[in-house]
Amino acid sequence: MTIYFYSTREQYGCFSNFSPHGFVLDDLYWSTSEHYFQAQKFIGTPHVEKIRLVKTPKDAAKMGRERTRPLRPDWEEVKDDIMRKAVLCKFATHADIREILFSTGNAEIIENSPIDWYWGCGADGSGKNMLGIILMEVRERLRNS
Repeated sequence: MTIYFYSTREQYGCFSNFSPHGFVLDDLYWSTSEHYFQAQKFIGTPHVEKIRLVKTPKDAAKMGRERTRPLRPDWEEVKDDIMRKAVLCKFATHADIREILFSTGNAEIIENSPIDWYWGCGADGSGKNMLGIILMEVRERLRNS
């Protein structure tokens, strides 16, 4: 069985980084995992707090992708672990969505993003699906804890 997700309005919408499931990480409250992830691109700068405080995950994503901000030099090396940390914290914090994650059993989880070939599967399904892979890792980790 394979589970596809993308929009927060779908059955597995809580798997999206845009889902409204806040958490405390690094001693700060984050409205969504998207807010956390995007802010980490600019660690040690005032941009972190600006992104943390924007109203929507869409705004956080937009700000994180603007290359007018100074992207940390090690971003490509650390981005997977940062995503892993955010997703783990989100599902460890919220029992309701943790149960949804557990309910998937051992199914493959795929972010069905038509535009993202790294975090999702891309328009043609050939993407890396790193977010799906991380969700499956987090499911296993929480199940065993």
